[in-house]
Amino acid sequence: MKGYGGRLLFVDCTTGSFHIEPLAAATARAFLGGNGLAARLLYDLVPAGVDAFDPANAVVFAVGPVTDTTVPGNSRACAVSKSPLTGLFFDSTFGGRFPATLKRTGFDAVVLTGRAPAPSYVAVDEQGAVLKPAAAVWGRSTRDAVTALVAAEGADADAVAIGPAGERGVRFAAMAHYWRNREAVAGRGGLGAVLGSKNVKALVVRGGRKTEVADPAALKALLDETREPLTKGTQALTTFGTPFLVGPINALGALGSYNLRSEVFAAARVIGGESMKEHYHDRDTTCLKCPVACGKQYAIRDGEFAGTRAKMPEYESIFALGPMLGIAEPEALIVANDLCDLQGLDTISMGVTLAFVCEALERGWLSPAEVGVPFGWGNWRGMLRLVEMTARREGFGDRLAEGAWRLAESIHPEATRLVYAVKRLELPAHSARALKGLSIGYATGTRGGSHHDTRPTPQYAPAFDRRSTQDKPAFAARSQHFTAVGDSLVMCRFPAER
Repeated sequence: MKGYGGRLLFVDCTTGSFHIEPLAAATARAFLGGNGLAARLLYDLVPAGVDAFDPANAVVFAVGPVTDTTVPGNSRACAVSKSPLTGLFFDSTFGGRFPATLKRTGFDAVVLTGRAPAPSYVAVDEQGAVLKPAAAVWGRSTRDAVTALVAAEGADADAVAIGPAGERGVRFAAMAHYWRNREAVAGRGGLGAVLGSKNVKALVVRGGRKTEVADPAALKALLDETREPLTKGTQALTTFGTPFLVGPINALGALGSYNLRSEVFAAARVIGGESMKEHYHDRDTTCLKCPVACGKQYAIRDGEFAGTRAKMPEYESIFALGPMLGIAEPEALIVANDLCDLQGLDTISMGVTLAFVCEALERGWLSPAEVGVPFGWGNWRGMLRLVEMTARREGFGDRLAEGAWRLAESIHPEATRLVYAVKRLELPAHSARALKGLSIGYATGTRGGSHHDTRPTPQYAPAFDRRSTQDKPAFAARSQHFTAVGDSLVMCRFPAER
């Protein structure tokens, strides 16, 4: 089959054994790859009602027919499992170079089941998989682990790893991949914690197979036709990255702040893309073969955090760790975002959970003694300390590690009413009040509080009727069909939407 490796790799982490199955043409045609293929595999393999941390749960890493071709935004992979945060099917995509390297192994999906007897990592090449000891990197940050494992396996290898949060079963633990040109995070749903429950620190891939395209001339013609609208439509992303959204969304009255007491943040300008670029931009970064280059590396040159070089916080991270907590210190946001990535934490869930804590403290549902560190609206030092405590399940961090909904249930009978979440997944920075298509979109999406099922992007267009509920169910359905196909191809949202 053109566009596919044509093989599926199944790894039993308990025994270290693996087997290979062919990917049938009928299966590829029915499910495409990525999200669709992984959903089918999860449905077939994981028993109904199983706990997310049970060895019988599976983690699937899948690519699609578009991966490692010339299509812009092609270097994306899906990580899929049953979520320990929501208890539901969950998929999280990420970029960098890892997805293309996974495709080059000749496997369209790698499926991990079981639980390793000791800390391990899974090394995959074109022949199959080997379970290797990971004691030397257990307890280390995502970046340190990836750097060490790539050094051990060779420069042509790529790795995605969990941090201390995943090792300790934080229910919103992430996994991260580092490559010289891009850092990429599969952030949402706690899939890093599922890997940790399997005693798996990382997946390392290496291969040299090439993806064949059925009609290269037709594909080139299509890409030539779409090049200009893609360049024009992604100009702000190329220039500023996703933080450019802070200003216009705040102007719409749709930037959640102070745990959604307001959707306008007075200090939005200093944490927006233009100001961040002016003061901190170091270089642009991009996923493999992508012309958009939406990634940015920031550098703090002066002050308390001078010398810090870190990935730009995305718009969602700025929202959750900034306005939602009443924090308008850009350098604190850069440091907090980097800390979450290194520890392996979802920035959205972390920030929204802390926003709930701020309001619970204010209402007297939590006491300062319970939290254990000075914290409240605008207290970025307390925020940084609580991020560290969450990753290590230290003190009050052990309760934060359960996510906002479970924390609220343990505090007060009415506390869940203050949690900004749908289906126990903390919501992102796109308002269901301001964007009516998301009100039904969040409610019906497979993940719940995710902006990657029903998309916000079309709703920000000037001609889109954001306020009315008319036709929004149909819009949400179309959008969810679009994202399901995109995540099965697998393709980045930014080029796909232009």
